[in-house]
Amino acid sequence: MPINPRPEKLKEKISILPDTPGCYMYLDASGTVIYVGKAVNLKRRVSSYFNRHHDSVRTNILVRNIADMRYIVVPTEQDALNLENSLIKEYKPRYNVLLKDDKSYPWIVVTKEHFPRVFLTRERIKDGSKYFGPYTNAGVAKAVLNLIRELYPVRTCRHAITPEYIAKGKGRLCLEYHLKNCMGCCIGKIQESAYAEMINHVKQILRGETQELLDYLRDEMANLSQQLRFEEAQMLKEKYQLIERYQSKSVIVSQTLDDIDIFGYDDDTSDVYINYMHVRRGAIVRSLTLEYKRRLDETIPQLLSYAMAEISQRFNTVYDEVLVATMPETEIPGTTYTIPQRGDRKKLLEVSEHNARQYKADTLKMMEKHNPEQRVQRTLERMKSDFRLSELPVHIECFDNSNIQGTNPVASCVVFRNAKPAKRDYRHFNIKTVVGPDDFASMKEVLTRRYTRLMEEGEDLPQLIVVDGGKGQLSAAVEALDDMGLRGTIAVVGIAKRLEEIYFPGDSVPLYIDKNSESLRIVQQLRDEAHRFGITHHRDKRSKSQTASELDNIKGVGAKTRETLLQHFKSVKRLKMATIDDISALIGTARAKTVYNALHTNTEKE
Repeated sequence: MPINPRPEKLKEKISILPDTPGCYMYLDASGTVIYVGKAVNLKRRVSSYFNRHHDSVRTNILVRNIADMRYIVVPTEQDALNLENSLIKEYKPRYNVLLKDDKSYPWIVVTKEHFPRVFLTRERIKDGSKYFGPYTNAGVAKAVLNLIRELYPVRTCRHAITPEYIAKGKGRLCLEYHLKNCMGCCIGKIQESAYAEMINHVKQILRGETQELLDYLRDEMANLSQQLRFEEAQMLKEKYQLIERYQSKSVIVSQTLDDIDIFGYDDDTSDVYINYMHVRRGAIVRSLTLEYKRRLDETIPQLLSYAMAEISQRFNTVYDEVLVATMPETEIPGTTYTIPQRGDRKKLLEVSEHNARQYKADTLKMMEKHNPEQRVQRTLERMKSDFRLSELPVHIECFDNSNIQGTNPVASCVVFRNAKPAKRDYRHFNIKTVVGPDDFASMKEVLTRRYTRLMEEGEDLPQLIVVDGGKGQLSAAVEALDDMGLRGTIAVVGIAKRLEEIYFPGDSVPLYIDKNSESLRIVQQLRDEAHRFGITHHRDKRSKSQTASELDNIKGVGAKTRETLLQHFKSVKRLKMATIDDISALIGTARAKTVYNALHTNTEKE
């Protein structure tokens, strides 16, 4: 039995949690954050708190006090770990172990000197040096540092090497130089500009631009393999795989950012979801998503202004720098607005937009749980809008032609009702009036036969017809509807496979629907189902035509007799060479005479 009965609202939240990395926050009845945790899979981790008794008394007490929860989704497990660290420091939840300072995770520092050093540290000093991290896995940090040193002979000594130091000749070459781990900068063997260029490459790698490093390792592995030095190649392979999994800088923590507010959004025509995030000392410490329902066709800039005002009142926020995807309608004096194009700010805006999309998905899931038909209705309304229909496309039919160089031409018709396949209504068509591979004429024939019959039988007609093909097939379909007087009664569109563009009658410019649109997904599903259904029928028909033989036309010879003869003689040619006695031994004298006479009569005619 679960130790917490869970309020219905909390139960529903847990049931729709995404299977993605992120952080979750548990709140008590007063709305205070009492616990912050991270998860590789949010749904599985949060559910585990409530579906069993725990060995720890403290955990059982925690669960009994949970009244609500919030969560933030992030791209990776490392991001979740960094975000958890930030949220714990911000909220200081009573059930979390608090970190006293930032020495929990190591950083890689590039010092600000004439000849910079690169090393691992747990302390950050404001001396102009560049710090990269933090690294949640010290082993990964050390591996990256070792690989950098293999790539670039950066100095490791602590001497204050300046131009004056070199000019005085105080430097002395050490063992690192003789091992080729250092360029001898202490005695001026490398120019400061050349050394600076090398350090720029190091910073590139630490910023996450690891392609250069991966290319280098791949080439080294290939060289070692060619020299049959497989053990060394394997060691490099392990490092290569480690770097592939590694992200040198977390999207959640960046020491160059401080006190920034982010507003990302997701626009769903009637509803707009705006996510707010606040970054303090380089870490996300607050996230909240607001939902706005349009009443008077409000624009995104207008809604962003509303959201900023709401957040300002709710959290008593004074904005300094705000990251947005588009400028708000009303700008706040003294606030800097940035539309980021790349780098850390762009990544943070993408995380905010991701959370807005996730909130929208969760909201829709919750609505569908309470009303299962709502999703179907929403999908049909979206299709009605996208395909410019006068009514909801409750009944849709899709047609596809199949032939190989004009042989065995067939067509298929698949039917969707309420955006789902109605397989009992699927139909196959053998093309009867068209000679040769003419897809346009075949399409016209099939539509004419299909809807002439439906009208004769008094069956309901579809609201939308989809033809698999571009302008040519669509024109043939329109001609068929014109001939039957159905033009304007049934809407028809064509879908071209190359770019998934949608063609409308009389419009030479196709419509490109958003790749993530529910409308396009339904039409693609229709097209693929029609293709599959048609190919299956075509394959069966072709198979039957290839296995037909002269025996099929002999009166009095059934399928079992034909099978017996072909299994024994292997082919009609060998059967013709057999004597009547050989045939009689298999099927009896009377039928043997019938088969023998028919086959040899045909031979004489030839």
